[in-house]
Amino acid sequence: MNIVQVINVRWYNATAWYALYLGRLLKDAGHGVLMVVQPGTEPERKAREFGLPVLPLDLNGNNPLTLIRSAREAARMLREFQPRIVNCHRGEGFFLWALFKHLGYDFKLVRTRGDQRPPRHDALNRWLHAGVADAVVVTNKAMARHFLTRMKTPERSVWVIPGGVDTTTYRFDPEGRERVRREFGFGPSDVVLGLVGRFDRVKGQKECIEAVAMLRGEMGLSQARLFLIGFDSATRTREVEEWLEASGLAGSARISGRREDIAACLSALDVGVVASLWSETIARAALEIMVTGRPLVSTDVGVMPDLVSRRALVPPGDARALALKLREAVESPSFRESLAAEQRLVISQLTGRDFLTRTLSLYEGLLSA
Repeated sequence: MNIVQVINVRWYNATAWYALYLGRLLKDAGHGVLMVVQPGTEPERKAREFGLPVLPLDLNGNNPLTLIRSAREAARMLREFQPRIVNCHRGEGFFLWALFKHLGYDFKLVRTRGDQRPPRHDALNRWLHAGVADAVVVTNKAMARHFLTRMKTPERSVWVIPGGVDTTTYRFDPEGRERVRREFGFGPSDVVLGLVGRFDRVKGQKECIEAVAMLRGEMGLSQARLFLIGFDSATRTREVEEWLEASGLAGSARISGRREDIAACLSALDVGVVASLWSETIARAALEIMVTGRPLVSTDVGVMPDLVSRRALVPPGDARALALKLREAVESPSFRESLAAEQRLVISQLTGRDFLTRTLSLYEGLLSA
């Protein structure tokens, strides 16, 4: 079938990754795929890098002439490509695709909600999601409850599809583990705690640094080392280095910078950390940590309670609670192994194949209804 994935996202964030990975899976499975992207953005570059056909359309601007041109291009695409499914991954522009459907264009409209902020439950939004969209995809149970209870979306129309992880790219790499640990000066007796993610306030690098400083300082666990796998984004590396210096961790923490060998860097960890203050609706980094067999400690935001047991979760922004949970992980190898065992069961159902199967089940069900 011909399928359009609409990702008018400016940054290569989790929402863009979800749509692009899905597009690649669908293309590899033999379906016709077209990615509608915001022109001149990182998602457009990534789509081309993945070998996916793209249609750049500016759906986010305020210029009426630009929006009219984009609408004309979208209408022409609908006539020529004749998609059976249009899957819209962002709210901006969703109204346009709903309008096309309302005008009689023959496709099934799916709204995938990869944003943790709940949509407004006003009359227009309820109509768009319950009366026009044929299905709403969410990536965690909390968002599903919002659509069912506040948005009054019919239960049959709400699908929880948390995404998946590429197990051919991400797997435990024993040789890479040893190489990376040597490169960054982590010894055999060190317990390496790793946070993966762009340097951004939402990811909680500062709170993680504070927690590890407590571990090494007042709790006396000098074997705890911090590995920040990330690079400049909204927060600059120099600012992160200043946090490390102020906390006394400058000599015991390492920053990876941009890396191509992410699976090896993840394998180098003894414990993965998600310290995010909010968001994590899709939690790509968490899935990649889990698939390499690293036990994960996390804040209880977004999809994380669906992935990690309560005994590995702490409140967001609470550095002391995170320190206490990490203390348990550092001091108890059996705790780490039990977490890893639980998480292996979870991740076994979240492969790329599972992602594709669930999505096609939805698409095919809509077309046969």
